[in-house]
Amino acid sequence: MATLAAANPVEHRLHAADGTSLFVRDWCLPAAKGGVLLMHGLGEHCGRYAHVARFFNECGWSVRAYDHRGHGRSGGPRGDIPDSEAMLRDAAIVISDFAPRFDGPPLLLGHSMGGLFAARFATAGLAPLRGLILSSPALAVPLSGVQGMLLKALRAVAPGLGVPNGLQTRYLSHDPAVVAAYEKDSLVHPKISARLLTGMLEAGAYARNHAAALRIPTLLLVAGDDHLVDASGSEVFYGRLSPGIGTMHRYAGNYHEIFNEVGAARVFADLRAWLTQQDIEALKPEHAA
Repeated sequence: MATLAAANPVEHRLHAADGTSLFVRDWCLPAAKGGVLLMHGLGEHCGRYAHVARFFNECGWSVRAYDHRGHGRSGGPRGDIPDSEAMLRDAAIVISDFAPRFDGPPLLLGHSMGGLFAARFATAGLAPLRGLILSSPALAVPLSGVQGMLLKALRAVAPGLGVPNGLQTRYLSHDPAVVAAYEKDSLVHPKISARLLTGMLEAGAYARNHAAALRIPTLLLVAGDDHLVDASGSEVFYGRLSPGIGTMHRYAGNYHEIFNEVGAARVFADLRAWLTQQDIEALKPEHAA
């Protein structure tokens, strides 16, 4: 199958409802099949997904990624949000600016924390979407008893204080070059506030409880040896999807960042096959305009 050349990225900014500057990067093709909006994970930034954007370009899709507030080149205190709905409002603004470029609504892809908020966004039906792709989504966040007590205390006295997120970088990928690059990346930060963690816990509960409301094709790509999120959240979410909606791939032995893992070619092959199936479904008479 012939592939298309990747687009040159174009950088610009949008503004959230409260004025926070959101850094946006687009990889747009002149005659794309549609758009893909990508939401990154906790503490990182959209620049780490250039290779994922190139993959979608080669499959004929335009891509937009952006830095969440408090992350990367976007504004806001590092690792903090003003309230539990802020990430959702931001996503709605970014999508509403991106979607009119195409004949139909975009796909939404989220990794880890981004996958969590993508699932929350989709299950609430906050904007039309063509499909949902979740990569190692943080649909369940493990907290020890001590962490739970610390969260409760911080909520009361310093809800916006950024504290270490406890991410164990050695479990990002089996590729040591990926781990080293992450640790040296000046745009990566280790912060999380009680407000953000609370928002994540609430988003996970909502997405799991409302998974059956989804009416769009949904793909879950789940690491089989994930030490950073509780993969049981993905199992629960998938099990509650309506029949025929979901596809799930589990990658035994893989650490959290499946797009950056040794043997990631298998993940991209499964993603390509799912995208091809969506193209086939769109051509069926019952889906014709």
